[in-house]
Amino acid sequence: MPEVPEVEALRTFLDGHLVGKEIVRVLPLTVNVLKTYDPPLSALEGTTVAAVGRHGKYLDIVTAGAGAGAGAGGTGDGGTGDGALHLAVHLARAGWLRWKDSFTGAPPRPGKGPLAWRTVLAEGDGFDLTEAGTTKRLAVHLVRDPADVPGIARLGPDPLAASFDRAAFARLLAGERRQIKGALRDQRLLAGIGNAYSDEILHAARMSPFKPVKNLSEDEITELYQALRTTLGDAVERSRGVAAGALKAEKRTGLRVHGRTGEACPVCGDTIREVSFSDSSLQYCPTCQTGGRPLADRRMSRLLK
Repeated sequence: MPEVPEVEALRTFLDGHLVGKEIVRVLPLTVNVLKTYDPPLSALEGTTVAAVGRHGKYLDIVTAGAGAGAGAGGTGDGGTGDGALHLAVHLARAGWLRWKDSFTGAPPRPGKGPLAWRTVLAEGDGFDLTEAGTTKRLAVHLVRDPADVPGIARLGPDPLAASFDRAAFARLLAGERRQIKGALRDQRLLAGIGNAYSDEILHAARMSPFKPVKNLSEDEITELYQALRTTLGDAVERSRGVAAGALKAEKRTGLRVHGRTGEACPVCGDTIREVSFSDSSLQYCPTCQTGGRPLADRRMSRLLK
């Protein structure tokens, strides 16, 4: 699943490829990809992309002109303006954005293959949204205000924001009774961190994914905050300048523990272990994170006695 570093890299890529260009056609190609009906998709035709923003894992393509009216904002956070339209995209677990310098052949047929959405620009280029697998969760919303998207309205603060300091992080954790892994992945608490980077952050902080938040000391909160900022910041830097089509591969090469079950920990050399759940799994290093003790590989795992 694309998480905040990859979505931020996509935002930067699209900022350089979309802004100032006119949208001439949008084609939803699966029955459930478009989640809104007002304003209609026809309102996008003839508009110009004014900015590309990000809200957690959501891309926000801001347009103005023609059906949208003038005055869209142009901030990296997806600023709004009078008459602006926002095309908010959530790539979900198996979705991706693929840039096209040109489109060849006949228009795609709805419901065929992984192609879910196409946006065509006046210069002949544009992008496709694709989604692998049979479970279709990729979502596109066309709205006048990003807050009209329920998933965006519920988001917590962005961990890459300059204002997100250690004190802000500590305030979020105050009163939390969940395990750290679950808290980091909760989009209502903190926007943009998913399964992969929560594993990476906890490995960098040398903490068990099942440690209760309420048991964290002040020093541990500091260590966790520093690991969060460093892990996400490094991932964004690695992705900077990488073409959209190569970001998935770049993410995999940068991960130290997530998805690396059975490999050697790059810090201590111990074997990376896994805990499996019904629809996901986590990876960790026993030596670095759990005092050498393996976690029980079952739902609601606890340290083996």
